[in-house]
Amino acid sequence: MTYLICFDDHRNFTDDIRKRFSDNTRYTVLSFITQSDFTEHFIREKENKSCKVAIIGVPDVLDNYDLVEKLTSEIKKSDPMAGIILLINGEKLELVKKAVRTNIDAYIPRNSNSILRIHNTVKRLISIHNISTFRKKRNLALYVLLSFILLSVLILVISFFKAPQYF
Repeated sequence: MTYLICFDDHRNFTDDIRKRFSDNTRYTVLSFITQSDFTEHFIREKENKSCKVAIIGVPDVLDNYDLVEKLTSEIKKSDPMAGIILLINGEKLELVKKAVRTNIDAYIPRNSNSILRIHNTVKRLISIHNISTFRKKRNLALYVLLSFILLSVLILVISFFKAPQYF
């Protein structure tokens, strides 16, 4: 299950995202208007190991990007594995990139194909999340296999010295 958590203060793009990610078995789209509700949701869902993607719509009238910097740092502090996508007006893209110093996964300009770009970025973040999950499972299986091999070699050496007539 992938959680798409949108911070959309004017509800501009949330309906388009819900239409694009309409499969309820794979995606859950949540939308928040206030910053406090948005950050509280990430704090509540911290122990959930699902793939979470925060989509933040940066308002056009915002000249000081400290709010966005604070919001992204709180998200990364509460859940470091969460992906962050910033949806920005095209003219202010470079200003936001310079102002926001937190690790952002994608800066997407608002235009006619921004929903498609969000979809591709979400797919990439899901793949990264799945790769890290399978890497952890693979490493655990490898440790179990190595411990079994070491235990078998230890038993073989002990049995060689205890009962050399069988070798």
